[in-house]
Amino acid sequence: MHIGLTGATGFIGGKIIDLALRRGHEIVAFTRDPSRTIPGCAMRAFSLDAPPDISGCEAIIHLAGEPVVGLWTAAKKRRIVESRVLGTRRIVEAINAAREKPEVLLNGSAIGFYGDRGEDELLETAPAGHGFLAETVQAWEAEAQRAEGLRVVTLRTAVVFGKNGGALPMMRPIFKLGLGGKLGNGRQWMSWIHLDDLAQLALFAIENLDLRGPLNGSAPWPARNADFTKTLAQTLHRPAFLRVPAFALRATLGGFSHELLDSKRVLPATALDHGFRFQFPDLAPALANLFG
Repeated sequence: MHIGLTGATGFIGGKIIDLALRRGHEIVAFTRDPSRTIPGCAMRAFSLDAPPDISGCEAIIHLAGEPVVGLWTAAKKRRIVESRVLGTRRIVEAINAAREKPEVLLNGSAIGFYGDRGEDELLETAPAGHGFLAETVQAWEAEAQRAEGLRVVTLRTAVVFGKNGGALPMMRPIFKLGLGGKLGNGRQWMSWIHLDDLAQLALFAIENLDLRGPLNGSAPWPARNADFTKTLAQTLHRPAFLRVPAFALRATLGGFSHELLDSKRVLPATALDHGFRFQFPDLAPALANLFG
């Protein structure tokens, strides 16, 4: 299959490319700088200014977007929204104008859709939550659903664990120093997924003709923040006795603190119902694979 992929130079995109090429797919990598080369990929331009050239692409995986990590200034929030909503709009414009449309659009999304939901078990059928990210994701997914004449899947990704990107490389040096600790009261649910499983799930979604609509990209067993802290510390053979108070996170990180303190108990019901098998469903083996 010829797969067009935006966000090709990113942490998740790179893993999907590696897996897709090994499976025999052909990749068109869309980047802001198409003069840059990615081994095994054809390169094309992608920007927020105009629809990209998707000719020949049988599937589109759209992942490009401003990282949410960081202080949420007004400018940062604007970039988060525009990169997702306008970026998806450009992809959809290209699809709707194409004479030969791709068969499927797998559009990046996020479990931020659900907002802070306490103890609720969040399947794909759960309603949207409230707050900046919940509203951003709703607008993001609405743009994707405007695509005409093809199957659309919105991959609501949880916190992604990998060796060379995502959250863990930032946490590891802190925990190695014995300075790791739970955030707030530590009871908030933390939904996560191993990078290998996320890449497998992305290809599963474009290859499985029965899959459409929202798809939770999260491991079957979310963990409370306190349990995650304990498990990561044990994996790195370090203590973790400290606690970061919620007020300190709110004071230093502002709106982004919600991503650390809000509770999202997300379950991958659709993936499991369609027969997807997670290689790393449990937290301890996933962390041992990455850092053991």
